[in-house]
Amino acid sequence: MLSLEEAKARLESAGQSHALQFWAELSAEERDSLLEEISQLEPEELLLHCRAAAAAVSRQSSADGRLDARMEPVPPEFIGSVRKSDKETLQIWGDEGLLQISQDRVAVLLLAGGQGTRLGVSYPKGMYNVGLPSGKTLYQIQAERIQKVQELANLKHGCRCTIVWYIMTSEFTLGPTVKFFKDNGYFGLSPSNVIMFEQRMIPAVDFNGKIIMEKKNKIAMAPDGNGGLYRALVDNNILDDMERRGVEYLHVYCVDNILVKMADPVFIGFCVYKGADCGAKVVDKAYPAEPVGVVCRVDGLYQVIEYSEIQPETAELRGPEGELLFSAGNICNHFFTRGFLKEVVEKFESQLKQHVALKKVPFVDGKGNLVKPTKPNGIKMEKFVFDVFHFSKKFVAFEVLREEEFSPLKNADGAPLDTPTTARRSLLAQHYRWVLAAGGSFLDEQDNPITQKHSVALNEDPPAICEISPFVSYFGEGLEKLLQQKNLNSPFLLDENKAKNLLQTI
Repeated sequence: MLSLEEAKARLESAGQSHALQFWAELSAEERDSLLEEISQLEPEELLLHCRAAAAAVSRQSSADGRLDARMEPVPPEFIGSVRKSDKETLQIWGDEGLLQISQDRVAVLLLAGGQGTRLGVSYPKGMYNVGLPSGKTLYQIQAERIQKVQELANLKHGCRCTIVWYIMTSEFTLGPTVKFFKDNGYFGLSPSNVIMFEQRMIPAVDFNGKIIMEKKNKIAMAPDGNGGLYRALVDNNILDDMERRGVEYLHVYCVDNILVKMADPVFIGFCVYKGADCGAKVVDKAYPAEPVGVVCRVDGLYQVIEYSEIQPETAELRGPEGELLFSAGNICNHFFTRGFLKEVVEKFESQLKQHVALKKVPFVDGKGNLVKPTKPNGIKMEKFVFDVFHFSKKFVAFEVLREEEFSPLKNADGAPLDTPTTARRSLLAQHYRWVLAAGGSFLDEQDNPITQKHSVALNEDPPAICEISPFVSYFGEGLEKLLQQKNLNSPFLLDENKAKNLLQTI
């Protein structure tokens, strides 16, 4: 650990001596804690970080049209689509993906370092229960999907394969996540194949470039954004672990999407088939001004442009058939080869753009009083996972259906979108459609037929309540033999035991 003199010298060289202003008031334990924090900060990096944060705010501005003239859509030859592809093509891609999975060449990586602040909870989002009939959390659903797609690959290729689950947490989420998985027996997965690691924490900075003190002995720290992944891969030897296990392809996604297809064989297969080193799933923007980033090319390089950086008239542009020209909405669902990630961390990580987030950061004032600001007073600098796209030599995009694959959980109920209610409805509506597609139908509690409705709006519950365990079906497959010409009473929970009983009645 640093001595007091070493800590003073380190802070002075970065212009941050105020971090020790309450030293005389601290207990021995508090002093040790503060020295430990300071020891994690490299003086040169800290100086550059604080200067960059203050400078970024001064130049921060809204859309000014500078990007618009340089933007172009992703060329059609680099886009795959669930909607526009025939069944045979999708089958080819899916078979390729299952082949790669069967050979232990595919892993998944979960970005789970953020706090559930907007959701209004004090624990990691993956532990959230949106109110499904089964009571399953996001983590449990994802763990079961991993096991199901392993099973599909095993059945097709007569093997016993493993999809390793890497989970990037932060200082805030690591402890609770580890405990949650242990308490739940890793949801049936082998603990040796669930690898949790921490991303770096960086200081929050005020508008004058000074680090903010959260307590007299604690610097206000925040995760370095989901783009902190690339430093964390090195810090925690994750790429070495992938190489040791023979993993060549990584599916990266965010924790809050209840519809995420873990290690999606079709997406993996499409990217491998195209020889891509980097890929992104996208959904059609719902409307021109929808607040989602757009995957496109700028000056010939692929990147995600935030909606706030695009002029309204550019967002409104349409192609020859009336479709939005810039329609590829980013959903933080990506494919990377291990070779590409290795190149990123060795050559490009230091070049990643720093994004500014203005936050209300509680702090202690000069008299040591805790202040909870009512307006933003601090700067948190973040890197974004998608900012590596422009380093790709062969980038592809893959368009999927929003109603089947994207329903994020970000806000507490009461907000108009992305709430526990909308997430629950999305999953239940999907499973309702699966039953109808498999030839099943629903009855109410009095055994009266429920009118079928093949399209369910986002703001309404499906006509019947049905949840299908991932152990029964990964993405709607295999349900015909169970449900064809079956009348199901709503609410209906199709788990493994019920599936076995249905098979026995056939």
